[in-house]
Amino acid sequence: MIRIRVKIKDILKNESTVRYIVRGLIDGSLSVLGVVIGASVSGDATTIISAGLGGGIANGLSNILGALTAERASLERERIQKEKSLLKNKGYLKKSILYKKAINECIVCGIIDGVSTTFGSVLPIIPFFVFKITLALYISILITILLLFILGIYIGRISHENIIISGLKLVVGALLVSALCFMIEWLL
Repeated sequence: MIRIRVKIKDILKNESTVRYIVRGLIDGSLSVLGVVIGASVSGDATTIISAGLGGGIANGLSNILGALTAERASLERERIQKEKSLLKNKGYLKKSILYKKAINECIVCGIIDGVSTTFGSVLPIIPFFVFKITLALYISILITILLLFILGIYIGRISHENIIISGLKLVVGALLVSALCFMIEWLL
C-alpha cells in the first residue's frame, strides 16, 4: 500500500504540482465561466449555480482521473524502459523507493489538478449567490479575468517573461470564452 504524505510547502516547491495548480485553476474557471454564461439565459440564479457547480465538480473529477491515468501511463512506460535497459534478467523496479516516490507524486498531482479545477470553477459562481443575474454575470467575468491575469503574472515571473504581457495573454482567453459563449447564446 502506498502512503501519501504531502506538505503544502513541498507542493509549492514542486514544479509538477504548481503546474497542475495553475492548469486546474485556468481550466476550472474558464469552463465554468462558459457554463455560467450559457445558463444565464435561464434567468434563474439557482439554475446558473447548479449548472456551474455540476460542471465544476464534473470537470474536477475528470481532471483527477485524467491526470492520474496520463501520469501513471507515462510512469509505467518509463519504468518498463528502465527495467529493460538497466537490469538483466527482467529486472523489477516497482518495489524501488524511486518508483514509490514517483507513484506518490503521480497521485498528489492528480488530486491537486482536480481540486484546483474545482476551486477555480467555484469562483465564477460566487456572484450569483449575492447579486442579481445580470450584475452577477459581469462580476463573474471580471473575477475570472482577474484570476487569469494574476496567474499570468505568476507564470511570467517563473518563466522570466514580461509579467504584464503574460497576464494579458490569459485575459485574452477569458475574453475569448466570454465572447464565444455570448455569440452562441445570441445565435440560439
